[in-house]
Amino acid sequence: TIGIRPCRPETGYGYIAAGEKVDQDIRKVDEFKEKPDLKTAQQYVDAGNYFWNAGIFVWNAKTIEEAIRRYAPGIAEVFDRIYPEFYTEREKETIEELFPTCESISIDYAVMEKAERIYVLPAEFGWSDLGSWGSLHSLLPKDDRNNAIVGENIRLYECNNCIVHTPHLKQAVIQGLDGYIIAEKEGILLICKLAEEQRIKEFSKA
Repeated sequence: TIGIRPCRPETGYGYIAAGEKVDQDIRKVDEFKEKPDLKTAQQYVDAGNYFWNAGIFVWNAKTIEEAIRRYAPGIAEVFDRIYPEFYTEREKETIEELFPTCESISIDYAVMEKAERIYVLPAEFGWSDLGSWGSLHSLLPKDDRNNAIVGENIRLYECNNCIVHTPHLKQAVIQGLDGYIIAEKEGILLICKLAEEQRIKEFSKA
């Protein structure tokens, strides 16, 4: 797996805890970590052996097939039923019928977090999956107060380090915020601290 060297404490990404080196820069994966809170993310950055989980994996077909059979046998069983129909007239029909019966689970949960021979190659190449408001803020153009804006007729006064995403509002006037997300979609307005964006799902359930 490719691990991205973190440049900030990011709460929108999972992390890879790297262990000992096995070959040049390649290191054994000790553990996959879920999206952390801000304090934990800062601890990961300070530790120096944690990397963002980019979800980029390299394997050969035999290795990943063996791993799926071992750790996700239910999925392997469905694929075994589909396989005889490949390159036949029934291929499309069979896939449409059987593929939805597979467990809906990411490769991380199904295999990577359970397998033993997992290694990470640390990398730096400007990666972002735009999986969080913080990552979007880091990539958008910003004004002289470090505010990023998406939308028309947005007026900010004494605001710093904010991201405003209101492309469908006629006008937005915002004053005195520092480090906030201000976002509107389909008539729903979100105002949340950037540092606590991992709680957005919690807020939406309230």
